Amino acid sequence: MKHYLVRCRRWRKEQNQKISIDDIVEKVTDLKKGGVEYDDIHSNKEGFWGQVCAAFGIPNRRINRFRLQDAFNKVSPIVRKMQSEDVVQCGDAVLLTLISASAALRHEWIPGDYSQTVVEAQRFVEDYNSTAEEVFYLSTEASWNYNTDMTEHHSKQQMIASLENQEFTEAWAQKAKDTFSDSFIETLNPEVQKILSKIKVLGSANLPTAERERYNTILSQMKSIYSTTKVCHSTEECSSLDPELTDIMANSRSYNALLYAWEGWHSESGDRLRSLYPEFVELSNKAHRMDGFPDTGAYWRSLYESPTFEQDLENLFIQLQPLYQNLHAFVRRKLYNFYGAKYINLKGPAWGLVLKMLMCLVLGNMWSQSWNNIYNMMIPFPDKPNIDVTDTMVAQGYNAMHMFRVAEEFFTSLGLIPMPDEFWDKSMIEKPSDGREVVCHASAWDFYNRKDFRIKQCTTVTMEQLSTVHHEMGHVEYYLQYKDQPVSFRRGANPGFHEAIGDILSLSVSTPKHLHTIGLMDQLTDDAESDINYLFKMALRKIAFLPFGYLIDQWRWGVFSGRTPPERYNSEWWYLRTKYQGICPPVRRTDENFDAGAKYHIPGNTPYIRYFVSFILQFQFHEKLCRKAGHTGPLHKCDIYRSTKAGAVLKKVLKAGSSKHWTEVLQEAVGTNKMDASSLMNYFEPITTWLQEQNEKTGETLGWPDFDWMPPLPKDFVKTSVH
Repeated sequence: MKHYLVRCRRWRKEQNQKISIDDIVEKVTDLKKGGVEYDDIHSNKEGFWGQVCAAFGIPNRRINRFRLQDAFNKVSPIVRKMQSEDVVQCGDAVLLTLISASAALRHEWIPGDYSQTVVEAQRFVEDYNSTAEEVFYLSTEASWNYNTDMTEHHSKQQMIASLENQEFTEAWAQKAKDTFSDSFIETLNPEVQKILSKIKVLGSANLPTAERERYNTILSQMKSIYSTTKVCHSTEECSSLDPELTDIMANSRSYNALLYAWEGWHSESGDRLRSLYPEFVELSNKAHRMDGFPDTGAYWRSLYESPTFEQDLENLFIQLQPLYQNLHAFVRRKLYNFYGAKYINLKGPAWGLVLKMLMCLVLGNMWSQSWNNIYNMMIPFPDKPNIDVTDTMVAQGYNAMHMFRVAEEFFTSLGLIPMPDEFWDKSMIEKPSDGREVVCHASAWDFYNRKDFRIKQCTTVTMEQLSTVHHEMGHVEYYLQYKDQPVSFRRGANPGFHEAIGDILSLSVSTPKHLHTIGLMDQLTDDAESDINYLFKMALRKIAFLPFGYLIDQWRWGVFSGRTPPERYNSEWWYLRTKYQGICPPVRRTDENFDAGAKYHIPGNTPYIRYFVSFILQFQFHEKLCRKAGHTGPLHKCDIYRSTKAGAVLKKVLKAGSSKHWTEVLQEAVGTNKMDASSLMNYFEPITTWLQEQNEKTGETLGWPDFDWMPPLPKDFVKTSVH
C-alpha cells in the first residue's frame, strides 16, 4: 500500500495537482452513494472508473483507456474482501491501486507528437533512445534486485518494472506504427530504418494487460522454482543445485549418489514447472503472432535474418556429427570399463557388439551438456602432467576476486577496456553467506546507462569456473564496447556473437602455454601425447556440447509451433536427446515428468541455439585472431594473450553491436560471410584422427541403434523429497 501511495503522490506532483487521499476517497464514496455499488461495477467498469479518472484529470490517453477494465480486475479481490469494512478503507485501497495501474507509464516516458518527415523520424529515434535508457535501467535494476535477493517484495518490484517496460514498449511501438508507414520507412537511411523496425516489434507487450501480467507472473514463478528448489534426503539434509548437486555430478563416481542428484533435481525442479509451461507457451505465441510471426520460435529464428538459417544449422551439425560419434564411442567404452555391464550395456544386435546409449547420469554434468568432469576417468596418457589446474589455484590461494582480476587482465592485455568501478562495486561474484536466495546461474548484465555493468555468479575456485569468469566478462566487454550505440543496437551482431566472444578468450586461457605464462602450470610439456590429452579434454567440453546446443531449441521450436503438444513434452525431449546425443535417462521417465524444465534456459525463456552458433563462430574468430597475433603451428596451441593486433580485430567486431548485419561483421573480421565449421575441424584434427584409431582398435560401432534400453534401478535407491 505504501508503494501505491508514493506513486500516487508522485503522479499528482508531476501533474502539479494538490489532491489528498481524502479527496480520492470522497469521490469514491460519492459514486457509491450515487448508486454505483462495487458489485455492480462488473456491468459498469468503464463508466465508474472513467468518472474517477475524469474527477482528478487523469489523462484519457489510449494507454489509460486500455487499463481501466484491467484495473478493476486487479483490485476486485480487494473489493470483495473488504466489502464489509468501512468504505473509506476500501475506496483508499481501490483508488491507489487504480492510479498505480492507469498511470503506470510515467508522463515523461510517453512519446510526443511526430509527423512523417525525415527530420521527425530522426527526432523520434533519438527521443526513444534517451527514454529507453532510463526505462531499461530501472527494469534491469529491479530484475537484478530480485535475482540477487529472491524476496516477495523484490518479486513484486520486478513485476511492476517489467510492466512499465512493456507499457513503454507498447506506447512507442504504437506511436511508430501510427506515424510512419512502411513505405515511408523504406525511404530512410538504413540505420533509422533498422531502429524503427526493431521498435515496432512488441513481443510480450502486445498482450492485454491481464494476460501480460499473467505472462510475467508465470515467468517469475518458473525462475523462482528453478532457483529455490532443494533436493532432500530429509528436511534436515537438503542440497541446492549450486554448489552441492553440481559438485556431486562433477566429482562423485558413486552410481547411487549420482542417481540421487540427477533424479532429485529433475523431478523436483522440472516436474514442478509442468503445469505452468503450456500456458506460458500459449501466451508467448499469442504475443509474437501479433507481431506477424507464426509463433515464438519463428520470432527467435528471425533474429538471424537468414531464410536458410535452419538448413544451415542442419548442414553444420551433419558436418560435425562424425567427430561427435567418435568421441561418444570412445567415452562409452571407458564408462563400460568403469561401471560394468549392469549400468552400461554392451549387448547389441546380432551383427556385432554395440555399446548402447550413454546414460546422462555418468557424464559429469547435470544435463550431460559437457563431459570434461569425467576426464580423469579416461585420460589418454595419464603419465603426462595434469592439465586441470584447480588444485594449483587452491594451493595458490585463488578466490573469486582474484579470478575476476586475472580475467580482466587478459582483456586489457589485448588493448580492450578494463571493468569500470561500478562493476567491482556492484557485481555479485560469490554466493552470499547471509542466507539470501539467489539465482546462481552465471550471467552478465547491462544496465543501459553506459556505466553500470555487472556479473552475477556463485564463483567457486576451479579451472572450469575460471573459464566461466572469462566467458561472462566477455559479455561485459561487449557491453562496454557498444555502449555508445543506440539502445536498439546494443546487442550482438546476432545472438551467437555475444556467446562466442567470451569463449574466444577461453580457447587461449585454457592452453598449457597460457596457464604456464600466468603461473598455474610449472612445466610446459610440448609433445604429441600431451597435445592429445589437452585436445581430448577440450573435446569433452566443446564437441560433447554440440548436439545438446543443437537440440534444445529443436525441442522448443516444436513446442511453440504446436508439433509437440503438452502431452508429449517429455517423450519428445528424450527422443531428441537420444537421436542427437545418444544418451538415455537413468530411470524411467514419462510425460508426467518435465525434464526440459530442469535446464535453466527453459524456465528462464532464454533461446539456446545461440550457443550452437557461438561454438561455430568462436573457432572462426579464433583462427583469424591467431593469424593476427602472428601464431604459427597447430591452432589448438594458439594463445592471443597480449596481442593488441588481435585485440584490434576483436574491438571492431564488438563496437559494431548489431548496427550491421552479422554477415557483414563476420566478413570484415574473418573474410567470409558464412558460418563454417572448418576452423573447428582444423582445431580438433589431431584428436579426431586419434579417436578414430582407438575406436578401430576396439571394434567400436559408431552410433546408438537401440533407443529403448535403460539401466536397472538400484535396489537400495531412495527417492528424494522437495524442500
